[in-house]
Amino acid sequence: MPRGSNLPAVAGFNETVVLDQIRRSDDGVSRVELVALTGLSPQTISNVTRKLLQRGLVHETGKLVGGPGAPRTILQLNPVGGFAIGVHIDPVVITCVLLDLEGNLVAHSHLRAPSVAIEDPEEGIAAIAAAVDKLIVSTAVPRDRVIGLGVAVPGPVDAERGRVVKPPLMLPWSEFPLRESLETAIGLPTLMIKDVTAAAVAERWMNAENPSRNFVFFYYGTGVGVGMVLNDEVHNGASGNSGNAGHFRIAQDGPICRCGRRGCFSQAVRPARLVNQAQQLGLLDAAAATTDLHSVFGLFEQLVASAEEGEPRARQLLIGSVEAIGAFIVNVTNLLDVDRIVFGGPYWSTVEKFFHRELQERTRFSEIDNLSHSVNVVSSVVGKDVVAVGAACLVLAGTFSPHSSKLQIAPAAMKVGAR
Repeated sequence: MPRGSNLPAVAGFNETVVLDQIRRSDDGVSRVELVALTGLSPQTISNVTRKLLQRGLVHETGKLVGGPGAPRTILQLNPVGGFAIGVHIDPVVITCVLLDLEGNLVAHSHLRAPSVAIEDPEEGIAAIAAAVDKLIVSTAVPRDRVIGLGVAVPGPVDAERGRVVKPPLMLPWSEFPLRESLETAIGLPTLMIKDVTAAAVAERWMNAENPSRNFVFFYYGTGVGVGMVLNDEVHNGASGNSGNAGHFRIAQDGPICRCGRRGCFSQAVRPARLVNQAQQLGLLDAAAATTDLHSVFGLFEQLVASAEEGEPRARQLLIGSVEAIGAFIVNVTNLLDVDRIVFGGPYWSTVEKFFHRELQERTRFSEIDNLSHSVNVVSSVVGKDVVAVGAACLVLAGTFSPHSSKLQIAPAAMKVGAR
């Protein structure tokens, strides 16, 4: 059903259009130039820029003399005029970041996810709220300058209701009102996104010097998944759950996956599975608990270190994982015609040196050469905070990116007896 608009909605949309143009101008832009760039009237530009100046989102940085008429005042984005917070909830670690309006990382923190926080969502919300408060206080950023919070979570997600749905390693969080609870606990407008999609958002925002319009972000963490940017747009899917790569079937046999099938991709590459195999081979302490995800992280580091030192069984174990990832890369690249595969996530830094070298070798002469362009296999420019940064960028995108949906009025709830 078509929806209308009203003056407040139009005013908000125009502010976003103008702010986005100012953000995109490295050297600043004048009001006269904004008229030409946006198609808005001089009076509208004057009104909008006055409001943006009052809110501290932009500032005047000097005058440009030249050409007919009076000198033009230059407007630029004020980096400290606003801030965005990103939170990544992972079964192992809770990451918080604070970005300024230009997307610069102001501060970050990493909190080992307490078992009680994973088992009890209410305790988890309390831990996150405390971590966010500590981050803000440590930077002395005025709280009223924080424009919102983005939270990235393992899928599947119900983005419309702000909930996660049966996350495999965080089952107590299933159907918990995550977004609403964070808004109440922290007091900030909150957006929710799937973790792998957040990683793709971060890479798109932060890699301005060497951008790609078509790439896949391979997320290597407690689980695996992919975020996708196609034609310079982040691909979310119909329900915000695109990128569930873990259950791609890559073999007819293999261990039984939690989905009930054999040969799932995640079983060949998931760190916990590789640790279990290493224990069975006697490469790691068989008595070490693998039900504790924190223990798995340490054991996985030991396994990778052994492989890098040349232990043949450890090398063979990891190379088998690399071969599975390499085959997956080839299939995804041929299917989507992307020109870049970006790797990142909590576990990536541990295996980066070993995996990257082996992946380059195994994809160099593969079916990927059927494409008419080269495909680069690279590591994330953002680093280990990539998912939390992506969640914060989601808040910035809502501030800067003009979408026609902002002009639409949500249908009012029908009243009893209304005609």
